[in-house]
Amino acid sequence: MWPLIKIIPHDTKFPFVSLARLFAMLSILAVTATVIGTFYPGLNLGIDFKGGTVLELNTGAQPVNLDKVRSALNGLQLGDVQVQTFGQPNDAVVRFQTPAGASPGAVVTRVKTAISQSLGSVTYLRTDVVGPEVSGELKVKGVVALLTAVGLMLLYIWFRFELQFGLGAVVALFHDQTLSFGLILFLRLEFSLNLIAALLTIIGYSMNDTVVVFDRLRENRRKFKRMPLRELIDLSVNETLSRTVITGLTALLALSGLAIFGGESLRGLSIVLLFGIVIGTYSSIYVASPIILLWGARQNDEEAKPIAPQPARP
Repeated sequence: MWPLIKIIPHDTKFPFVSLARLFAMLSILAVTATVIGTFYPGLNLGIDFKGGTVLELNTGAQPVNLDKVRSALNGLQLGDVQVQTFGQPNDAVVRFQTPAGASPGAVVTRVKTAISQSLGSVTYLRTDVVGPEVSGELKVKGVVALLTAVGLMLLYIWFRFELQFGLGAVVALFHDQTLSFGLILFLRLEFSLNLIAALLTIIGYSMNDTVVVFDRLRENRRKFKRMPLRELIDLSVNETLSRTVITGLTALLALSGLAIFGGESLRGLSIVLLFGIVIGTYSSIYVASPIILLWGARQNDEEAKPIAPQPARP
């Protein structure tokens, strides 16, 4: 019974395709809810995408008095100000927007002065300033990065397999990205460059899992030329299931440690990655593979012909 990984069955016969219609309806509902949520209430954009400043501070042995910090900043006309602790009680993060026409450096100096006057001795751990022009550029580059990654994956799968395989993989990628956005909306996570990195990582993981299933499906098409496509898909998914479970659990264990001990700045990234690994595994089975079933795949490869014996030469 040890190692415990040996208890995972290798010869499973789950009827995945028979449940594809049910899970397709659930996916459509989730995607629809995400699209609606994108407009209302919308993404909780971070400083990276709406401009502003982030200060991380430490007050030493004393816990941070958040009320004093908020009172000190109320009269500075900074617009949306957010103050919260993270990690230890003596660590805090302050987020605020720079007033129009004001110098970001001068505003940061005023804020630090006000906080120091209200709390006493303060150590500033991080100061990030993002202007509105930079934030607009980051929005465009973030979208371009995601679309470019999806397009390159389509070309790769098309080149390695067939067009319908590429379309199935891309539909699965859009599904994963959309539902990951839905998680961000539902949990009201601050949408920052960290989450863009998480979404790009999900694309890579989801594609890796999909390629494994597609590769086994291609092999089985050559071995079982007369087997119906539904049965071929079930066979291929079941044959790769133990590998998928082992890989997914390994990644989930690593990311769970990151989510628990990584601190506030990495918590959103780790949560999205945890969700993305689960949904990426799901989509390779119930999104990418059913697309192949709907489109169809060529199974008319000619049977191998034996070589006729040649007459012996005198």
